[in-house]
Amino acid sequence: MNCNRTLGERILAASGASKASLVLKHARVVNVFTETLEEADVAIEGGFIVGVGSYDGAEEVDLGGMILCPGFMDGHIHLESSMVSPGDFCRAVLPHGTTAVITDPHEIANVAGTAGIRYMMEATENLDLDVFFMLPSCVPSTGLDESGAVLDAAALEPFYKSERVLGLAELMNSYGTVKADAGILEKVGAALASGKLVDGHAPFLGGTGLNAYVTAGVTSDHECSDIGEAREKYARGQWIMVREGTAAKNLEALMPLFEAPYYQRSMLVTDDKHPGDLIRYGHIDYIIRSAVKRGADPVRAIKMGSFNTASYFGIKNRGAVAPGYLADLVLLKDLESFEVLRVWKAGKVVAENGVCLAEPVEEKNWDDNIKDRVFHSFHMEEIKEEHLVIPELADGGAGKTLRVIGLMPDQLITTEMLVPYAPDASGEMQPVEAGCLAPGVDIGKDIVKLAVFERHHHTGHVGLGFLGGYGLKKGAVASSIAHDSHNLIIAGTNDADMVLAGNCVRKNRGGLAVVVDGKLIGELPLPIGGLMTGASADEVEKTLEYLKGELRKLGIPETVDPFMTLGFVSLPVIPKLRLNTYGVIDVDSQSVVPAVF
Repeated sequence: MNCNRTLGERILAASGASKASLVLKHARVVNVFTETLEEADVAIEGGFIVGVGSYDGAEEVDLGGMILCPGFMDGHIHLESSMVSPGDFCRAVLPHGTTAVITDPHEIANVAGTAGIRYMMEATENLDLDVFFMLPSCVPSTGLDESGAVLDAAALEPFYKSERVLGLAELMNSYGTVKADAGILEKVGAALASGKLVDGHAPFLGGTGLNAYVTAGVTSDHECSDIGEAREKYARGQWIMVREGTAAKNLEALMPLFEAPYYQRSMLVTDDKHPGDLIRYGHIDYIIRSAVKRGADPVRAIKMGSFNTASYFGIKNRGAVAPGYLADLVLLKDLESFEVLRVWKAGKVVAENGVCLAEPVEEKNWDDNIKDRVFHSFHMEEIKEEHLVIPELADGGAGKTLRVIGLMPDQLITTEMLVPYAPDASGEMQPVEAGCLAPGVDIGKDIVKLAVFERHHHTGHVGLGFLGGYGLKKGAVASSIAHDSHNLIIAGTNDADMVLAGNCVRKNRGGLAVVVDGKLIGELPLPIGGLMTGASADEVEKTLEYLKGELRKLGIPETVDPFMTLGFVSLPVIPKLRLNTYGVIDVDSQSVVPAVF
């Protein structure tokens, strides 16, 4: 009865028989259906838009001809990448016009399993931001990864009962999918049987492999880094997610997707976004603004950042300024600067002039399982220098060659670098060329030592290797953000500093640490799964900026995000080389290869 009465009130307000509770007067409305601007009033009743035209309201707000568009939606993000709790993430993105996100909690799931998923779902309840979920498909990402949990189809299936769960997230193990791996097909089958979607993650997959991947039921991809790849996947029926985040920046290469016919089945996503980028540049509004500066039609860009996302995910009543749609609205100064002036969520103002008006979320009383798995997730012994010894180099390593993971600017993919060794005058082994601070570290070639320690199950496993293109000339960096299993990763120019940095993160139950000459110069504790903190985005960004500033002094260039870049070096599903607790991984062959040979 109450539902019918509310619907009746909306109908009467829509017809003009009664005044709407709120009318936004004299707007230039972005119409995502006609792809035009429409001069009109927008009437709102009970949190829904009930009319676009000429209306009188109990409350009226004159917008003075400014732009009114639907709230923005991020089609693929890992909230954990913001390093703040879900409530603080909400407060960071609302002022930028984001009213809904579709998140994949596989970062916390790789640490804490189903307890991690439950934490994210409970922490996002009753926010002024709609948070929808895609369930993590690959925990761990492949059989060559060592995570804190293993989630099979049976573990995921109960979550499909939630209306906020929209499907199975990025199917990263494309190799196994194409080979019809039984475990993967079981997960896909459960999602499809529940009437849910399956998102993709298959960089460079094409030809018959792509056909097989799409045949499996995978309907999207966010890993396209060039337009040829995007067009092929689009032609095979996939929706393309144009990604512009902190680590991976694909917008420039994918600008043709803003043209017909591609924009009709493309959407905007960030994937991973650090708090500093959110604060300084924005969220989906930043991608739209950047695309328009590169020549994109602004209305099409808005449509890709709102309506298209809602359409793909089947989220009803979102993504348009039209009768029957939720009154999630953004007021823009113009279509050039894309400055967000005001944000409404279900007809309520939740942000204005860059300030979030939502109240901070109170800390919940978590159950014991979440407390144990999420807030006490470090289980490893103290690190010692002996753990960093590479056996192949212990006897001098005459005639040996290093297999180095080479970073590429603004990309997640890496290359393989082969660096020969030769003895120096003292008989100790050093890489060819001067500039070595320690065996296995060649600053002249911009190569540093790399280690990944297992931190979930006390296994004592450690992978050792080398990283090129990072820029570090002195000291060490440690982080518990190491996709996707989030073991402890350390890069450094000498073993002593690497040990100190790693043990600092271990003591803090997760986080970041920077050490130089035996001295800790900065740290950021992340005790929520080793991924997040209860501090605000502003506080986290202040610490991050300090740490990054110190690392710039140590040689890491402005073009490299020290922590986000390092965090992806372990992900064994993106070509070419990675390092995890098993050692150096050749992604193409899904095999462990020697770091020294």
